[in-house]
Amino acid sequence: MQLLAHLLGGKVDPSPEREYGHALVSVLEPTPLTEGLPNPLHVWMSHGDRITRTPPGFRSIGRSENSPVAMMADAENRRFGIQFHPEVVHTREGHLLLRNFVYRVCGCSGSWTMGSFVERTIRELQERTAGERVLCATSGGVDSTVLAALLHQAIGDRAVCLFVDNGLLRKNEAEEVRRTFRETLKIPLHFVDASDRFLEALRGVVDPEQKRKAIGKTFIEVFQDALKTIGPIRFLAQGTLYPDVIESTSVRGPSSKIKTHHNVGGLPEDLQFELIEPFRELFKDEVRQVGRELGLPERVILRHPFPGPGLAVRVIGEVTPERLEILREADAIWIQELHRANLYRSIWQAFAVFLPIQSVGVMGDERTYEHVVALRAVTSQDGMTADWAEIPRPVLARAANRIINEVRGVNRVVYDISSKPPATIEWE
Repeated sequence: MQLLAHLLGGKVDPSPEREYGHALVSVLEPTPLTEGLPNPLHVWMSHGDRITRTPPGFRSIGRSENSPVAMMADAENRRFGIQFHPEVVHTREGHLLLRNFVYRVCGCSGSWTMGSFVERTIRELQERTAGERVLCATSGGVDSTVLAALLHQAIGDRAVCLFVDNGLLRKNEAEEVRRTFRETLKIPLHFVDASDRFLEALRGVVDPEQKRKAIGKTFIEVFQDALKTIGPIRFLAQGTLYPDVIESTSVRGPSSKIKTHHNVGGLPEDLQFELIEPFRELFKDEVRQVGRELGLPERVILRHPFPGPGLAVRVIGEVTPERLEILREADAIWIQELHRANLYRSIWQAFAVFLPIQSVGVMGDERTYEHVVALRAVTSQDGMTADWAEIPRPVLARAANRIINEVRGVNRVVYDISSKPPATIEWE
């Protein structure tokens, strides 16, 4: 909307106050875009600029407390702009607004389905690989597991699935992943334990961007070494998603790169593989739909997202074996308590974070000076925006009490109540 205003003769200026998170937008007049929607609209904002003068032919059709032009329209020429994010779950009526735009404004038919995406992608994979083998980088997370299943259905045993234990996994995760591939998916899995190699690459590294790049570089080196026993492979398949691409790239102008996802900006320039990324334009919820189309069980599809760099970006500061062990135990307790309270499936992502600070505590008759663990749980639909989950107090109390009592080296637990934006879901 700001680009339309700027190019068509309007005016965009910095806002006196930024507008992030929940907002109410009052609809000022009916249009095809807002037909059937409630008034006011509950929306999700994220902007530091606003339109102070609409372009010729446009008028404001919606306003919020900080945006006199939260929606604008040139209805005669079917041109509309909105200041908020209709695509995120926190804009309550966003799906209805998008439906109005697609059907009432653009006149589209809505014939696309996830089933058609699967059929087309399988056909494209078969045509592109043309008898060649494909190395599938598998982490055990939703994206790479669904990708492995899709590849296996498309090209069978030419899909070579490689799982690397990088020493940055959650508690017991390596064995769980191997069991899932062996017993549930019935897909052969090559396993490499490279824990020491990754931890050595991270020794002394504190900056989160450098962590991600070091991990991406080491992954490629491990893959290339694995090929000495697996044999030559031309293609590398990754479960890269659209949010990974958006957050790793500044797309023209002053927008910032949020963070380098290790499989987007962390890869070396002299990569010896041709990349295959079938999910590059999908969101997480759409990948889950692909998994359902392929018949994967819900326990696999509904796993919470896990960052490619693993626990390295949940240990703030330098990554050490001792810090990783504390984090694994705390994280496992947190997830256990969410399952126990039947909250796990209603939450987009939950995890623990190791903080590189110590605080004073009292245990028994002794003074302690030990570590702090932060707990995080958010609700979202696609990960592009998120709100903190309102976990019942008894659940938080049980988790915190267990962590402090059962995890040696922790004497304080805090809960993160930041939304995205302005924060990100992960701390690094």
